Amino acid sequence: MKVAIATDDLLRVDAHFGTAKQIAIYDLSATEWSLSDVVHFAENLLEDGSEDKLGPKVSAIKDCTLLYVAAIGGSAAARVVAQKVHPIKLIEPEEIPAVLGKLQQVLAGTPPPWLRKALRADEERSLDFMQE
Repeated sequence: MKVAIATDDLLRVDAHFGTAKQIAIYDLSATEWSLSDVVHFAENLLEDGSEDKLGPKVSAIKDCTLLYVAAIGGSAAARVVAQKVHPIKLIEPEEIPAVLGKLQQVLAGTPPPWLRKALRADEERSLDFMQE
């Protein structure tokens, strides 16, 4: 699955979704993870209530299953969820490897129902009907 992380320093989950300088995208399984892409954002990062800056960010994470953030506004969360991406807000900044490691432990065990549902939705997105 793909996991998006809102980050300002590429080391921690430490950014508000709307004002994040970059979003790191990881490919993750129960046994391994790797950085797939980093999408940088330089324009209009102020917390000004402008919805315009959300479009490119929502587009950047559209293939992800989960989005880790330090904070996310209500309208941004609604737009993310509409893309079938589940936002997860952390209480305090955490190191990215620690966050991914915890997620791997959950995947290796018995994921909670909301995560199983998100994983099934992820599998449905990856179906290729042209091969049938």
